[in-house]
Parts: sequence; C-alpha cells; structure tokens
Amino acid sequence: MSEVDHEEIVRSSAPAWLSGVSVVALLAALGALGWNFGLQNHLSQAEQSLDAANKQNTVLAQKLEDTNERLKAQGEALGQSVGLTQKQLEDRSQQLVAAQRADAARFAREEKATQQQVGAVQQDVSAVKTDVGGVKTDVANTQADLADTKTQLTRVMGDAGVMSGLIATNHSELEELKHRGDRNYYEFTLHKGGPAQNVGTIKVTLKKVDPKHSKYTLTVSSDDKSIEKKDKNLDEPVQFYSGKTPALFEIVVNDINKNQVTGYLSTPKNAPGPIAVP
Repeated sequence: MSEVDHEEIVRSSAPAWLSGVSVVALLAALGALGWNFGLQNHLSQAEQSLDAANKQNTVLAQKLEDTNERLKAQGEALGQSVGLTQKQLEDRSQQLVAAQRADAARFAREEKATQQQVGAVQQDVSAVKTDVGGVKTDVANTQADLADTKTQLTRVMGDAGVMSGLIATNHSELEELKHRGDRNYYEFTLHKGGPAQNVGTIKVTLKKVDPKHSKYTLTVSSDDKSIEKKDKNLDEPVQFYSGKTPALFEIVVNDINKNQVTGYLSTPKNAPGPIAVP
C-alpha cells in the first residue's frame, strides 16, 4: 500500500466531528484576528489623541509660562507704583501733620490774644459797672433829695390874702421850683441901709432887720410907685401886683441876718423880664 493510499484511508476513516472542530477553530482564529485588528486601530487612535493632547498641553504650558511672566512683570510694576504711592502718602501725611501743628500753634496764639482782649474788656466792663453803680447811687440820692424837696414845698397864704404858689425855704427848694418852670425866679441879697437893688423888673430896699424875731421891713418900687412891706416874717410870701396888665409878684425871704436878708422874687411866666444891660 502506498503512502498516498494510506492518507486517503486515514482521511476517509477520520470521524466527521473532527472536520467540524477545524471549522470552529478557523472561525475563532478569524474572530481573534479581527478583534486584534480593531484593537490595534483603537490603540492607534488613542495614541494619536494622546499625542494631540500632549501637543495641546505643551502649548497651554507655554501660554501659562508666558502669562506668569507677564503677571510677574505687572506685579513688579505694580509694586513700584505702590511703593511710590506709599512714599507720596507718607510725604503728604508729614505735610498735613506739620500744617496741623502750625494751625494749632496759631490758634493757641490767637486764643491767648483773644483771652487777653476779653480780660481787658471785662475789666472795662467792671469799671463801667462800677461807674454805673455810682451813677445809680447818685441818681437814687438825687431822687430821694427831690422827693424830700417836693414834700417840703408848700403853699401858704400871702400877706395880700392870696394863696401863693409853691414856695421855697432854701436854695435847693428854689432850684426845684426853677426846674418845674411854672414861674420866673430871681434870687437876691439885700443889705440894710444900702441903695435900692434891681431884682427882675422892680427895685427893692431893705429898711429894717430883726434877726431875733425873724422879721424884716423893705420897700418895693414898681410902676413908678413904692410900697412898704413892714415886719414881714421869714418864708412869708410878700405879695403885690405889677405891670401894665397887673400880675401877682411874690417876694420870699429865706434867711435873715443882722444886717442883710436873702431870698427870691417870683413872677408869672408871662411877665416881662429885666432889660439886659449892653
């Protein structure tokens, strides 16, 4: 038997299931080969994606480095600017402190000067207050004196039987009457035995003096006629009429001495006054 025949016998005698196994193995090999081919494709794509990502990362790293360098440069510039601003702030602060100190010193000087002026004004005011207080006291005393004078001024019946106006018994009371301005008043002093004396628009001559009894006698010359007023009393209104339109005149003697008397003549406000001697 030849070798070819033997192979044919073996092949013909091989079971049928072995032929089926070969097909399955072949199919599995083909599947594995296809999976391997797909896996290689995926791996190649992954490698490409990784390479692209690496390239992109390199670009981003470069950009990041550039950004860092730019930020560093900006930071340095900002630091220099901030440093300059800080110095300017310190200089300005020192200027403000110096100005405040100068203002404080000036304010202290002005306040001191003002206090001195206020002190001087207060002293002046105190002096004025003292003066005003003295004036008030004087005014109060004067008012009191005037009040006393007013209470002492009286009306009495004259020697002609006519109620007189207010009469004065001393110089102070006479000044009060003059201040009132109701009548004209002329003061006089007569000496016993002396010549006739002009008083207002009349002439008066002292004839007799009796200091012991406070009496006197005088002659009144008016309207070209003479009237003797005999034994008149101290502070007694000696009355007579004078003038073209007769008006009541009054003589009041307030003081009687040994050889003289002192008093005043009272005439109506509308009575003629004495003629001034040129």
